[in-house]
Amino acid sequence: MFEFLLCSMLTILPDYLFRRYVQDRRFGREITLYSVWYELRYGITACVMLTLTLITLVFYFHPSTKNVTSLFRTVAILPETGGRVAEIFVNLNQEVKAGTPLFRLDSTEQEAAVELARRQIAEVEAETTVAQTELAAADGVIVQAEAAVRQAQDEYDTQVELNRLNPNVVARREIERRQVALEGRKGALTAALSSRQTLETKIASLLPSQKASAEAALKQATAELEKTTVRAGISGTLQQFTLRVGEVVNPMLRPAGVLVPTEAGKVALIAGFGQIEAQVLKVGMIAEATCVGKPFTIIPMVVTQVQDVIAGGQLRASDQLVDVTQLARPGTLTVFLEPLYADGLAGIPPGSSCIANAYTNSHDELESPDISSLRWVYLHVVDTVGLVHAMILRMQAVMLPVQTLVLGGH
Repeated sequence: MFEFLLCSMLTILPDYLFRRYVQDRRFGREITLYSVWYELRYGITACVMLTLTLITLVFYFHPSTKNVTSLFRTVAILPETGGRVAEIFVNLNQEVKAGTPLFRLDSTEQEAAVELARRQIAEVEAETTVAQTELAAADGVIVQAEAAVRQAQDEYDTQVELNRLNPNVVARREIERRQVALEGRKGALTAALSSRQTLETKIASLLPSQKASAEAALKQATAELEKTTVRAGISGTLQQFTLRVGEVVNPMLRPAGVLVPTEAGKVALIAGFGQIEAQVLKVGMIAEATCVGKPFTIIPMVVTQVQDVIAGGQLRASDQLVDVTQLARPGTLTVFLEPLYADGLAGIPPGSSCIANAYTNSHDELESPDISSLRWVYLHVVDTVGLVHAMILRMQAVMLPVQTLVLGGH
């Protein structure tokens, strides 16, 4: 309607003025309800054509959409392990910081595992002390075995020397007995040395490995114990948090509530423009938006990202072939709009529905020295008609509460 009124000023009004003051045609006499088409046919025809052209220029080069929402991602409050709630630290709609404890599950089993791991570490440390004492005892046994070997060796050497000097003094059987005793003492020394080496290996390798395993088990048990206390992963507000002591929560089926991040819905607006505007929408375009949650307000925006795919064409593998006719509904071009100024989305509830306009800017091309005169005029017209869409958006911002509260039946 606004475009038609504007175009009528340039077409129908001049035609009427010509008929009135040049041809002396007057309303109610020559120009009546039945003859208005014949008398003003040139102006009406030109007005319709100019209006259609203007609407096409405005909506193509300065696209508009009502599919705009301040989308946000919530975080489900889920424990890493299932269990029964033993204690709750927060309330519904409470604002929490990252790391704040929310609730605690029954941790009897985890506490027992932690205590068992600690006992295992103490047991290994006690075994280390005992092994060190056994090592000292093994050193004494080695000293005794070495002394016995020396004594047996001296006795054997003495008998052999006596037998060499006078074979009749020492019997052959006695020499053999001394030799067998010497071999036995050497075997005892070897056993004592092996026992000491075993204790050294146990102290140096086995017991430290057992202690490291016990410490790792303690860390694991401590981690499992810490998992029983569920903490906030990010700062935000608790929603749908109706948990009670004694309830059983499960990470797969029973979430405890929803955490809405502090920055949810305050970073950008997600808009869905028509596919026909895919060649017009570019990153860096200036845009404006007005939201239901904050009426009578125009928010300056800027296009920060244009999704290069259309979600309506998504295909997922299944056991049935998909017919193209099942995808007949055309999808929209997803565009991310961010506030041009800081705190531009302040006061807008996350999830609000909005209306947005994007404006084509031909400033760089107009500054080019190689641009033709016809192109220069055309681009100026394109940039100028954006004012029409800006005025329409402001009229929508004014009428939005009326449409919602009065005409919408609310």
